[in-house]
Amino acid sequence: MKTNFKPIKKQRHLEMALESISGHPKPKIELEQYHTPSIIASDVLWNAYNLGDIEDKNVIDLGCGTGIFALGSSMLGAKCACGIDIDFDTLTTAQETSEKLGLSENTNFIELDINNISSEEIKCMDTCIQNPPFGSQLKVKKGADRIFMEKAIHIAKVVYSFHMAETEDFVENYFSNLGGKITHKFYYTFSIPRTYSFHKQEAKKIEVIVVRVERINK
Repeated sequence: MKTNFKPIKKQRHLEMALESISGHPKPKIELEQYHTPSIIASDVLWNAYNLGDIEDKNVIDLGCGTGIFALGSSMLGAKCACGIDIDFDTLTTAQETSEKLGLSENTNFIELDINNISSEEIKCMDTCIQNPPFGSQLKVKKGADRIFMEKAIHIAKVVYSFHMAETEDFVENYFSNLGGKITHKFYYTFSIPRTYSFHKQEAKKIEVIVVRVERINK
């Protein structure tokens, strides 16, 4: 599909464009919603672009929030970028941003619980980029990221997935058991601003790993 947005060719320009994407309008703690910083999102997307996983590819963003990875993929020339989330408020923001930036022709946002995603219904995806719940909050179901890992590896040929760095060994073993092979690892310091009433610090820094996984069991 064509888009009114001229594809971006420099990482700094991508970061600047992503800065215009709003965070969650009404963050919900049970969904562990945090906005991915544009500097990190742009680096992940740029790495994916250089590895041939974005341009002219079908890209899906699971738990997309306000759509930073779906929209960023579209900016880099994705054939189609789809964002899926259970939260209507964030999807509304994502769709509005898509229209404002002239990206609506090849981006699509769907309100759907990830537990109800079927690989038969959503298939032919080349790349999945996701920042799933880390499960670090009491109201978030423990192991919430596992369902994202399972769905992603069945939907897409290549997966980029965010996780807490301290879980690196578990993540590698879990993806391996799902039929995936980690080819690249990227490390970031993720600064989470005070978002919820129980947050006492202005910002909290956590170490994060993003893994690139190739599905080896076709």
